[in-house]
Amino acid sequence: MSPVFPMLTVLTMFYYICLRRRARTATRGEMMNTHRTIESNSRTSPLNAEVVQYAKEVVDFSSHYGSENSMSYTMWNLAGVPNVFPSSGDFTQTAVFRTYGTWWDQCPSASLPFKRTPPNFQSQDYVELTFEQQVYPTALHVLETYHPGAVIRILACSANPYSPNPPAEVRWEILWSERPTKVNASQARQFKPCIKQINFPTNLIRLEVNSSLLDYYTELDAVVLHGVKDKPVISLKTSLIDINDREDDAYAEKDGCGMDSLNKKFSSAVLGEGPNNGYFDKLPYELIQLILNHLTLPDLCRLAQTCKLLSQHCCDPLQYIHLNLQPYWAKLGDTSLEFLQSRCTLVQWLNLSWTGNRGFISVAGFSRFLKVCGSELVRLELSCSHFLNETCLEVISEMCPNLQALNLSSCDKLPPQAFNHIAKLCSLKRLVLYRTKVEIEDYDVIASMIGAKCKKLRTLDLWRSNRSVCDTDIDELACNCTRLQQLDILGTRMVSPASLRKLLESCKDLSLLDVSFCSQIDNRAVLELNASFPKVFIKKSFTQ
Repeated sequence: MSPVFPMLTVLTMFYYICLRRRARTATRGEMMNTHRTIESNSRTSPLNAEVVQYAKEVVDFSSHYGSENSMSYTMWNLAGVPNVFPSSGDFTQTAVFRTYGTWWDQCPSASLPFKRTPPNFQSQDYVELTFEQQVYPTALHVLETYHPGAVIRILACSANPYSPNPPAEVRWEILWSERPTKVNASQARQFKPCIKQINFPTNLIRLEVNSSLLDYYTELDAVVLHGVKDKPVISLKTSLIDINDREDDAYAEKDGCGMDSLNKKFSSAVLGEGPNNGYFDKLPYELIQLILNHLTLPDLCRLAQTCKLLSQHCCDPLQYIHLNLQPYWAKLGDTSLEFLQSRCTLVQWLNLSWTGNRGFISVAGFSRFLKVCGSELVRLELSCSHFLNETCLEVISEMCPNLQALNLSSCDKLPPQAFNHIAKLCSLKRLVLYRTKVEIEDYDVIASMIGAKCKKLRTLDLWRSNRSVCDTDIDELACNCTRLQQLDILGTRMVSPASLRKLLESCKDLSLLDVSFCSQIDNRAVLELNASFPKVFIKKSFTQ
C-alpha cells in the first residue's frame, strides 16, 4: 500500500474530529444565545399581558443628599413618574445619594476597611422601592439624568410589603449585577440591564450602587418595572439549557457569597475519624492560622467541614477578630448569630450594617449575641439596622465597655430617648448619628460643650444643620478644637467667610472643609480661602 493512503486516512480522521468539535461548540453557542435571549426577553401569551409600572413608594434607603424635611435631592423623588427625564443636568427633583468618587474614603473621618470582605461585594448605598402589583419581572429600566453608571446590582424580594400577613419565608434574588464600570458620558440615559428570570412574583425591588468611579453625584429620576402576572412558560429546551448552565451559575453564586444560606455552613458537620491530616500535622499552628486568614467567611465555614484539624482552626476565635457580616445581609438571621456566637468571643470589629431587617434578626437574638461577644468590641457598625430599639442600645452600653466607634447612621426608627444610653460609653471616640432622630435643641450649647470637653476632636460632621450653626459655634471650634482635620457644615446659613478664615488659621491640620449650600459662602469667598489655604480641600456645591 502506498504511504499516501495512511496519511490521507489520518488527515480524514483529524478533519472529522475537528468537524465534530466545531459542531458541539456551535451547538453550545446556540444554546447559550438562546438561553440569554429567553432569560432577558421572555415571550408571553396574549392572555398574560405585560404590566408596566413606576415605583409606588420608597420604603428604605441608606443615604441621600437632601435633608429629611425637604424633597430636593432625596430618595423619595424615585417614586412615581419621571420628573426630569429625558432632560440631562443637575435637578433638585431627582434622587441623589450622599457621596461620589473616592474622596469620601480618603478623608480623615473614613474608617478602615474590614478584612475578609468578598472582593465582589462593592455596594456602597441602596434604595428599596415598592410597586403596586406583584409581577414576574421581564425587564427593569432605571432613568438616570446625570452622571449615570452607579447602579451595580438589582435584587427582587419575595415578600409583599402591602400584604397584611407576614410571609413565612423572605427570599432575595439577584436580577442583575456587575462590577463598577466607568461611564464617560454625563448625559441622561435609560439604563436597561438584561435581567434574569425568577420563580416568584415581586413588587419589592432593591437597587445597590457604587459611585466610586463617578466624577460627580449620580442622579436618578424613576424606575420602571415590566412584568407579567402569571409565571412565564419556559420551553423544554430552555429548561435543559438551565441544567447545563447550572455549574456556571453555582460558581457565580459561590463567588457572590451574598445570597448563599450561611446557616447551613455555620452548622458543625459530624466529621469521621481519619488516619491522619497529611502534611497539615507538620505545619505550625500559627502558620495554618495565617493561611486561613485569607479565606472569606463562607469558605472558612466550608473548610471547617473537611477534617477535625481544620475544623479546630476554622472555629478558633482568633479567626473572627474582624467580622464583616454586611455582605450577607440577605440571609443573616438569629440562627446565623447563634452559630457564630461560640467563635466570636474575641471579636473586636463587627459590621452588622444592612442586616436584620424584616424580622431576620430579633432584639432577643442580637442581645444574646452581644452578651457573649461584646466584651472585646472596639468598633460596631450598625448602619440601616432597623431591628434596633432602645433595648438594643441599652445592651450595647452595658455589654461593650471598650467600644470606641459606633455607627448608627440611617437607623431612623430609634426613638430620641434611646440615645441617652450612649452617654454610658466612656471610651467612645467615633459616633455616627446621620439620619437618626437624635434631638439637638441648642447648637450653641453643643458647640460650647464640644470645645470644653473634646479638645482632641479630629472630625465633626454637622451635615444639614441648616440655621442652627452660626459664627459663634465656629469660633468655639477655632479656639478649642485646634486638632480638627475635617469639618462638614453643609447647608448652614449663618456662617460667614470671616469665621471660616479664623477656623483655618487656628486649625493647622484641617484638610477637608465642606461648605456646600452655605448661603453666605459664595464662589468668591471659596476662591479667596483656597488662595490663602491651598492645602485644604474646600468642597462647595452651589445648586440647591
